Amino acid sequence: MKAFRSPNRNAGARPARAIAVLVVVALALAGCASAKQSTSSAGAGAFKPVTQDASAKITVWTDSTRLPEVQQYQKLHPSAKLNIVTYDGGADGSTYLQSKIQLFDRAGKGWPDVVFGSPTDVTWASQPTNPSAVPFAAPLDESLVPKATLDNFAKGSLSPCQYNGHTYCMRNDIAQVVLWYNKTLLDGWGYQVPTTWPEYQALGLKIAKEHPGYLVGAVGDTNSQESYFWSSQCPAFQLTDPTTLRVNLQDPRCTRTASLLDSLISAKAVSTQGFFSQGFAKDSASKVAMAYGPSWYGQYLFNAAFKTPAGQIAAAAPLTWPGDSSPATGNVGGGLWMISSHSANLKAATDVVTWLTTSDANQGSAPTYPAYGPAAKTWLANPVNKKYFATDISSVFQQAANEVWTGWSNTKFSDATAWSSIVLPGLTSGKSLTSLLPSWQKAISNEAKVNGYKVTNQ
Repeated sequence: MKAFRSPNRNAGARPARAIAVLVVVALALAGCASAKQSTSSAGAGAFKPVTQDASAKITVWTDSTRLPEVQQYQKLHPSAKLNIVTYDGGADGSTYLQSKIQLFDRAGKGWPDVVFGSPTDVTWASQPTNPSAVPFAAPLDESLVPKATLDNFAKGSLSPCQYNGHTYCMRNDIAQVVLWYNKTLLDGWGYQVPTTWPEYQALGLKIAKEHPGYLVGAVGDTNSQESYFWSSQCPAFQLTDPTTLRVNLQDPRCTRTASLLDSLISAKAVSTQGFFSQGFAKDSASKVAMAYGPSWYGQYLFNAAFKTPAGQIAAAAPLTWPGDSSPATGNVGGGLWMISSHSANLKAATDVVTWLTTSDANQGSAPTYPAYGPAAKTWLANPVNKKYFATDISSVFQQAANEVWTGWSNTKFSDATAWSSIVLPGLTSGKSLTSLLPSWQKAISNEAKVNGYKVTNQ
């Protein structure tokens, strides 16, 4: 199966290159796991900027997807002195940015002032390489970005940016998971849209029996675990502190998801093939009755890839598990912007990043859902983001944006690696998800240890 990158996932994160229309947006999304970080600032000294020069030109590193946005900023701010550089933006788990910053650290010069990256990039950019060094990323909450601005981001969306009590990036977009469904099909069959996971399971089994060949989901993409297991609050990637990772796939919140999906896979209601795998759009697109996945599925899966006619697809709120105290959902993508602590023109750098992440002028027409709350309202009001759907998606998207569980943590390594190397081949060979949980856990644990984490499986 060909690896897929979503339009909202940039590095080690999210969505297919097999689908030509998605190639351009495939680099747009940066990976995406939220992180539980230490909130203690003990031992952290106040940020001390280098000597500032308000006339200094700043260098902006951007991925190709956001290049037009940076160019638009330059057009609207003709007096701004920008040197714009295009790079991979952390796509496909690239370590290019980190390698280059390490070279600049050794040389003592050359750092870009502003960079677009993935949550994985923040794990090293927010921490000093040695006790005498300063982190690459500047703490934005120290006199750079007002608290009122940071507080307006969707709940939990800045978690990947936070380390040791400070905020080191501004989130560009998020990809909150919702329940997508073909309203035309469900209405025609007389079915109610499920609101809980047991209802989803029951409806999936009913559809499999009464309408063989139709699907309510797929688990074969490299980010499927972020839709299903993250939404179940499964502690597969849960930082208990910045250096200790909890990986417990025998937790009931993991096994309940595996068991539910196993029943639907056995009934052929959930495909072990990925939505973005080669041939799926041609062979099965018209048979997708429901899909649990990110907010960009509407435009980039159903509209662009599946070519489902307008007026059929709708979105419903994230499903809930009985007994859970509060709703929770996953996130499949979303990039971010960082400002260099070495910048000699922090004012100009901050202005660029603030405009890119919060302005209606930029985010109102952005390809994916903005992390900044006020801009998200403008985005939702944009007819381009509404006219394709059978119902108004606004309230569903806004609700889900604030329900992303922050216990699926942002780590130094991608959450896609073990899933792709262990789980997907196992499913293809006919093994159950439940039987694959131990080997998936072992693979995650081993990768975590290689990356310097202590691991607990309790």
